[in-house]
Amino acid sequence: MNVVITGYFNDQSKQRVIQSFPEDWKIQIVEPQQIDEFIGEADVLIPEHIEVNESLLNKAHHLKFVQTGAGFDNVDIEACSNRKIWVSNAAGVNANAVAEHILALILNYYKNISYLDRFMKNREDETKLEYVGGELFGKTIGTIGFGAIGSRVAELAKAFNMKVLAYDTNKNIQSDDVELVDLDTLIKNSDVITINIFLDDSTRNLVDKSFLNKMKNDALLVNTARGPLVCEDDLIKALKDNVIGGACLDVFTEEPLSLDNGLRNLGNVVLTPHTAGMPDGTKFHETRYRFFVQNILRLQNNEMPLNNLNQI
Repeated sequence: MNVVITGYFNDQSKQRVIQSFPEDWKIQIVEPQQIDEFIGEADVLIPEHIEVNESLLNKAHHLKFVQTGAGFDNVDIEACSNRKIWVSNAAGVNANAVAEHILALILNYYKNISYLDRFMKNREDETKLEYVGGELFGKTIGTIGFGAIGSRVAELAKAFNMKVLAYDTNKNIQSDDVELVDLDTLIKNSDVITINIFLDDSTRNLVDKSFLNKMKNDALLVNTARGPLVCEDDLIKALKDNVIGGACLDVFTEEPLSLDNGLRNLGNVVLTPHTAGMPDGTKFHETRYRFFVQNILRLQNNEMPLNNLNQI
């Protein structure tokens, strides 16, 4: 089995990834710009920072399976189906890891952990300490999307005695502890809004100027899903003008985040480099890679892969 993985991995992460797979498999971890050199012999592709489109698939002479993480907006599923290539994602596999990261970001923001840590390590005069914080008890959190991640966020938020609102296009969702509302109600009434939906044409730039203007002026926006769900220019302006209180972001319109991106200069923002689903180390989540291996084994045994996004 020849598995090609694209992305930017350091040597330690590469070793951990390779050790996740059976020893007799050929595992090649390549940078995105190298994909054309390796795709021709690949049986399985795990793509990051590349588009799996007609152009690439025309060079993929042996490809049988495309396995993504939770998101799959970079894969042309119809083109894969036409070539009898299975496509699966790993939705739900990293749900707990992402939900914990969301709560960590929220707590960091309200408790000023990053600022206070820098203050202490810089040996600053504690008599000149200045910050404004808050507690989660009694606040309202709204989750846009109530799937595996959104529902887990709700469970964790309830432990802090937060009120939970949820919006989801799936109208059959039921929950005794969560109030299901329309999107406008969630935006206007939440102290914290966390985005937990897939990116597609209907959700791209969901969070724009209009959305931000409806939020409470001290509300917090959290995005660990996909960068393009948020119009970054509109968000930066809203943060500068104090239209909202702040933002916690793990994903961005362009990744890696450019060094001159305006988000890096804002004091009311907490940033992490797309690591919410990678709790075990840089670019690595043991549970996810275990799922990848088992799913590829299903394919090898002529079984339908789990979380399949198409039919062959």
